[in-house]
Amino acid sequence: MVARIMIGKSIRGILHYNEQKVAEGSATLIMASGFAGDIEKLDFPNKFRRFEHLTCLKPSVSTNALHISLNFHSSEELDDAKMQQIAATYMERIGFGDQPFLVYRHQDASHQHFHIATVNIKKDGTSIDLHNIGRIQSEQARKFIEEEFGLIRAESKTYHPEPAIKAIDPEKIQYGHLPTKRAIGNVVTMVMNSYKFTSLAEFNAVLKQFNVVADRGNEESEMFKKKGLLYSILDNQGRKIGVPIKASNFYNRPILKWLETKFEQNVERRKPYRDDLKRRIDQALSKYEYITKQTLITELQKNGIALIFRQNGEGFIYGVTFVDHQRKAVFNGSSLGKTYSAKALKEKLAENDKIKTYLSKPKRISGYLKPHSEQKHLQHTGKINLSDLTVSATTGKILKDLLDPEYIGYAPSITSKKKKRRIKPKQP
Repeated sequence: MVARIMIGKSIRGILHYNEQKVAEGSATLIMASGFAGDIEKLDFPNKFRRFEHLTCLKPSVSTNALHISLNFHSSEELDDAKMQQIAATYMERIGFGDQPFLVYRHQDASHQHFHIATVNIKKDGTSIDLHNIGRIQSEQARKFIEEEFGLIRAESKTYHPEPAIKAIDPEKIQYGHLPTKRAIGNVVTMVMNSYKFTSLAEFNAVLKQFNVVADRGNEESEMFKKKGLLYSILDNQGRKIGVPIKASNFYNRPILKWLETKFEQNVERRKPYRDDLKRRIDQALSKYEYITKQTLITELQKNGIALIFRQNGEGFIYGVTFVDHQRKAVFNGSSLGKTYSAKALKEKLAENDKIKTYLSKPKRISGYLKPHSEQKHLQHTGKINLSDLTVSATTGKILKDLLDPEYIGYAPSITSKKKKRRIKPKQP
């Protein structure tokens, strides 16, 4: 289970987001703790007034709203009753058991999850301290719930981080099965609220993971000069389809001016996740001396990291961006350090379109090439599998490996016979 807490200044905005999901049919209110009356009879004014009454008791606390999401592994199936029990346990464990809160079950992602809306002002006018609530109380609650309810642990090897946002299906959009504005709005809102990006390019790196892009237009265009922004859906080839929608037409107005404020805030917010991301990238790279682009992408995906290569029309790679879906942080390679830049990564890639048999060149063992993780096994078995053979990126290097006197890779058994010297008979 993964728990995320977003702290804000507007419980109205949090309610609007979840109620809009309910209106669209992609969410359901499954629990209303601390509210009088039947859950089916609660309308928006009832819900908002209940929270507003508490926030008015201490107007000096402006940051008073919490938007929490609890996310479960895609293999787990939980009914409403189980989610209600988990929600009540979690809120009790983080110190919000006596607070009114609403639980919305969402169906807009590939895995099961629910959202909780609440405030931190108590009925006596005092406030609940939110400092380190995500790092301390929430983490302790998460571990307890995983054990108590038999859930897959977030730290376990069987848990693979997944993006919490469901990518738009371009075919459904194309054939009119899903309204364009609603689909784009869902993705944009989730990305803005969840991910830490510091530029429009980084923002787009995340959006494109879910088939959406934000476009300023040509630098000479009037829209670019006025800092306008259009949102479009991308097809499976990354091409824009449908009619683009102005940023100002969305409910939460994800205009460039507002995004630039987020850029500045996220510079500090993403810093705690920088070293962890570098460590996980290093783990993937350390398995190989040379690694193909696709193998690197696959290795990083296993750790919840998307690697995006930025390249021009001629295919020249001029930049890389890492999207950490686990920590919800985005970094350009150069922001992590020189060793993670596009230039450094290209030097490590063993790309060779003419040689598809070989995926990587890990360390040599007695002239035979094997991935590091398999070296010990090879030493014990002494067996060689043709499908495991790997070589370096260039033909010249391949020849060098093959001609190396230490090379003991597979070759058919060949025995050479000396040619008998024929002696011509002497002429009489």
